[in-house]
Amino acid sequence: MERRDFLKQGTFAAIATSGGKLSHAWAATDTLKNTAPIARRRLGKTDVHLSIIGMGGIVVMNSTPDASKSIVAEAVDRGINYFDVAPSYGDAQQLLGPALAPYRQKSFLACKTGKRDKAGSRAALEESLQLLKTDHVDLYQFHALTKMTELDQILGPNGAMETFEAARKEGKVRYIGFSAHSVETAVAAMDRYPFDTVLFPINWVLVSQANFGPQVIQKANEKGVGMLAIKSMAKTVWPADEKKNHPNSKCWYQPSEFPQQASLGLRYTLGHSITAAIPPGEEAYFRLAMDVAQRYKPLDPEEEQALLKQAVGVEPFFHRGNDV
Repeated sequence: MERRDFLKQGTFAAIATSGGKLSHAWAATDTLKNTAPIARRRLGKTDVHLSIIGMGGIVVMNSTPDASKSIVAEAVDRGINYFDVAPSYGDAQQLLGPALAPYRQKSFLACKTGKRDKAGSRAALEESLQLLKTDHVDLYQFHALTKMTELDQILGPNGAMETFEAARKEGKVRYIGFSAHSVETAVAAMDRYPFDTVLFPINWVLVSQANFGPQVIQKANEKGVGMLAIKSMAKTVWPADEKKNHPNSKCWYQPSEFPQQASLGLRYTLGHSITAAIPPGEEAYFRLAMDVAQRYKPLDPEEEQALLKQAVGVEPFFHRGNDV
């Protein structure tokens, strides 16, 4: 089947959960030809404009080469130019690289490393470039900064920042950023180094129930750092008896109910002063996110009030002060 014929059919089934059980099917309609491409926003102080949602490499993890090429081609057709991957995403780099190759010149490719030292991060960068079939990444990020000691190591002698800065001079990296799961560490990182971007959880439950995230947005705005968001469609932690066997195998957290709550959650995140959000790696949620993004409009006050009412009493999956 030709890819465009597949897109015109425009139907698919998605699995969502309610208490860990299958509960909903999502049917997409043939609206692409009558819908504008996904909008773009400027990334911080750069001249780059990114699609308001990006495609996370986890979408293609454990997929096939043909399926990976199909979903990447569809994403590009619908206006996505922002792709994000990491070595810790299984075989995602091996699959995303060839799939993205035909569109590499007009795409923005972000990668990460969990290595904190100079030598380890250099080896990781070179391996990622090889697997991704590219001579550079547009954004290279320190992955999942949590502890202040990690930030100290990165910025210290023989730290990974030495690799990042050298790679930028070599043309292998255009911009330098980080992702974080700690408010305190994220804010400190932006105070201590002129990062280009920060990738951080901005989520309706986290903001309303844990006051987790607004501080990072504020600091990014003050510094002119490009604000990128994750976990927009997340909801809470998995119950202990569901954690290992839940249907959404690519979500370590319990996602928002599909499709309405997840759609509202994404619109809530996009309503903040961010450039783009990366949806979950589950393909059904990613496709839903593309639909929402092509028709995006901010939440009205009634929608936001109704969504935040659903957050009351929900256990946040991150908390302030988790930097120790």
